[in-house]
Amino acid sequence: MSQLLTTPPAARPVTPLGILVEKLESTLKLAETEAVSPFLLTALQEVEALASGLDPYLDDCTTEESAALANLAKKTAEEDWSKRFSDGETVRQLEQEMLSGHIEGQTLKFFISMMGAKRILEVGMFSGYSALAMAEALPEDGYLLACEVDQYVADFARTCFDQSPHGSKIDIKVAPALETMQVLAETQECFDLVFIDADKAGYIDYFKLLLESNLLAPGGIICVDNTLLQGQPYLPAQQRTLNGEAIARFNRFVADDDRVEQVLLPLRDGLTLIRRK
Repeated sequence: MSQLLTTPPAARPVTPLGILVEKLESTLKLAETEAVSPFLLTALQEVEALASGLDPYLDDCTTEESAALANLAKKTAEEDWSKRFSDGETVRQLEQEMLSGHIEGQTLKFFISMMGAKRILEVGMFSGYSALAMAEALPEDGYLLACEVDQYVADFARTCFDQSPHGSKIDIKVAPALETMQVLAETQECFDLVFIDADKAGYIDYFKLLLESNLLAPGGIICVDNTLLQGQPYLPAQQRTLNGEAIARFNRFVADDDRVEQVLLPLRDGLTLIRRK
């Protein structure tokens, strides 16, 4: 008996650019059915082409991901995360769109190579794409500690890590990230780069602990993901979710902190780089 093959659902747009492209495509379809000026229709077609072509072009012109990373991304897309949550296998609702992905993974690898970093702390891991990407850039004696609250996700990631020669550089600590970080601070652990991609409401607490302890090495960098969060931080407050409001508060908190300097890059869903002055 033949089996019915199913295709994983396409990822929904979750970045400002992806959402913009989706809205432009809907507007263009509407305009094509309405009696709009040919000049307006042409303008909309040009704007849609300009926006929709950017991400594929960036992807095409960026160093290709490794086979291990491609496999991890494929497995993440095929996993039924909604069912895992409803069955109680994960402690929170997860979705494939949480994957950091090709462009961001290669960017993090670049940072690590440029810095000569050897010790990485990742706050929030999900299925492990960013952790494995960063581990690929570490030297043989490099070390990455990933904080993850969900045992199922940790096991999922470890299975993928074990298929890579770089997976042995990664250690996973399953516990609330702030608790793990406090223990690390008490034991005088120190990291060259810290990547934060966890619960958005906790971002300020993670940031404060890093600056008020020795967890971040002198000259170290903090990279913070999702700091544009679907455009919500710069849209009117009434259009923000709780996560959008949390990110808006975090961005303002960092911008007002005279201990650091930072730059917010419009990379995917926003990536902020922070360092002590």
